[in-house]
Amino acid sequence: MDRLRFVLSKKQTVLFYTWVLISHASLAAADDAAEDRPTATLKEVVVTARKERQATLPDVQGAKLYAGKKTSVVDLGDAPPAVNSNYRQALQTTPGLVLSEETTPLFSLGYRGLNPDRAQFMQVLKDGVPIQADLFGYPEAYYTPPLEVVDNIEFVRGGSALMYGPEPGGAINFVTQDPYEGPFSFLTQNSMGSHDFYSHTTALGGTQGILGHYDYFHHRQSQGFREFNSQFEVYYGGVKVVVKPDPTAKWTVAFDLYEETHGEPGGLTRTDFDVDLSKSTRLSDHFELNRYYGTLAYEKEISEALFLDWKLFGGDYERLSWRQRGGGFGTIPTGANASTNDIQRQEFYTAGTDLRLRRRYEAFGSADHVLSAGMFYYHSDSPREEKRGTTGDALDGAIRKDSDRQMNYFSLFAENVFKFGALSVTPGLRLENIWQGIRENTNLDKTTAPLADESEYDFVPLFGVGAAYEIGPELALYGNWSESYRPKVYADAVPLGTNQVVSGDLDEGEAWQGEAGLRGRLASFLVWDASVFHMEFDRQTGTVGNTIQNVGDAEVDGAELAMDFDLTDWLGQSAERGSVHLFYNLTYLDAVFVAGPSTGLTPQYAPDYTMKAGIEYAIRERFKARLGGTFLDDHFGEDTNNPQRYLSSYKVWDLMLEGKLIGDSVSVFAGINNLFNERYFARVTSVGIDPADGRNYYAGAVLRW
Repeated sequence: MDRLRFVLSKKQTVLFYTWVLISHASLAAADDAAEDRPTATLKEVVVTARKERQATLPDVQGAKLYAGKKTSVVDLGDAPPAVNSNYRQALQTTPGLVLSEETTPLFSLGYRGLNPDRAQFMQVLKDGVPIQADLFGYPEAYYTPPLEVVDNIEFVRGGSALMYGPEPGGAINFVTQDPYEGPFSFLTQNSMGSHDFYSHTTALGGTQGILGHYDYFHHRQSQGFREFNSQFEVYYGGVKVVVKPDPTAKWTVAFDLYEETHGEPGGLTRTDFDVDLSKSTRLSDHFELNRYYGTLAYEKEISEALFLDWKLFGGDYERLSWRQRGGGFGTIPTGANASTNDIQRQEFYTAGTDLRLRRRYEAFGSADHVLSAGMFYYHSDSPREEKRGTTGDALDGAIRKDSDRQMNYFSLFAENVFKFGALSVTPGLRLENIWQGIRENTNLDKTTAPLADESEYDFVPLFGVGAAYEIGPELALYGNWSESYRPKVYADAVPLGTNQVVSGDLDEGEAWQGEAGLRGRLASFLVWDASVFHMEFDRQTGTVGNTIQNVGDAEVDGAELAMDFDLTDWLGQSAERGSVHLFYNLTYLDAVFVAGPSTGLTPQYAPDYTMKAGIEYAIRERFKARLGGTFLDDHFGEDTNNPQRYLSSYKVWDLMLEGKLIGDSVSVFAGINNLFNERYFARVTSVGIDPADGRNYYAGAVLRW
């Protein structure tokens, strides 16, 4: 472990000085304007704007079309800060999302009965750029940007397949902060909390003339609540430069570095969880992630009718793990295997480009039609190496498996909003082309079978249509239907387990879903969105015995409701003494496998209901508070409905507070997570139950100038 800390400390030093250089360059750019710079230019969300908070994305945004689709927008400024990237709090007003909480900084999010592990059935983006390790061969989102640098979160449900990619779970996009207005501004945020938690964020930047920049550095660490080996550290830094040569054009250049390491304290049995949820069953397992990525984006209003959106992106993503062998479900490793460990290293070199054009035009007696079309190309090279250490905590060992993996992806897509008065109809088409290849160089687990050298090409056309009818200025019916699919991953071509084999007729999964709803606003105090939906996901992939095969077809029926109610406005009271908002959202699911080995069983992470509710109070711009609850019905963490993977229902409340002390320059915040000390777990894996933390606290301050 000492060697690991030494290696990490060197990387942290490089990252820190990189950030310092960026910061000094930023300060130099703003130096000329320093003498007459304004007091504070940070962008804020004022209380009066909360009555008109944006609930959905507009029909047309840039080169993207959302007409007839179900969308959600989370403005992080509507609530006090959520520290430690607490997505349970950040996504509290968004219905249907199931967070698989864990004791690490990693990210797992599911939707409508889809496996939440690393959000692999969703498209996860940062500023419109995919951030999975590998888009299809290894579609796991280990990394997400810290919430301190995120402005808002966009979520597009199943109809996103034709706009972002083929994933059945929709798309979630983390939109980061833009450069501050004014020539220079500075922010530093620090917080502390239970389990030796500490978090620091510093951001500076500004806009002068055609140039704007936003530079940031973030660090957080904790010892965790488990008795041993639950510590973590995150280092993140970057720069975002925006150049607007004229009012119709915008260049954005961004680069960020993310380094994270954490211990893996292991899983628990149900008995251990009931007795002592802080127990650790893995004493030396640990994980490390390093990501270095850059993007270049260009937006141009070519004419009043024509708009261009182009992105170019690429970088390096490294995943490493050290895990002791010989353990079972919730048990400490024993036997001869416990004296060894598996050391895995995966590298992902990725690059891609996304080009979109949007055109408004007149036809069929209407001048409001909009066409959006484009292409997307993505390439990845991904070497994978597995070693065997000669002790349970070895940092290096002898190579056992070594393979080279490669993927090329090319897609053409088009959508068109046909607008006829109050009615809009949006058909779409996406043509998917995926080339994947994998070649084994070494595999000591194969004594007789030849090493794999596989390649495959898939062409899949996807269709969809959305429609909306404006009953009134603040009331609309909407509906959509779309196809999606799940490409094979690298592990489907070359199984990772000893003696595992792949079925000769293994096919990619296919899905389709339809949704119909009513959304609107009643006066200025009530915003709502209610819908019903149906999804079918055929030929899902899983393991039966030692064979990776298509395990079944699932059907999911459900209903969803989201409401935001301004109680103060409804009562006709002035907001001078404060305003009260109530929010509520509910997702009901009826999910079942209708074909295959799992027929009659319930898909994993598909509780009958997911409910979130809360109350928010604000006094003008000076104080904010939110008490929010998350309630999930019992469900299974595995498609086979194994009793060991049963998750009991739970109800978790969080309290968040924020107040400004000296104008806009100084503010303080605090919170209590799991206010009523609910004993629960939201994640269970092959190594056991991953318990959630009990009641814990945090507090911090923000300085601005």
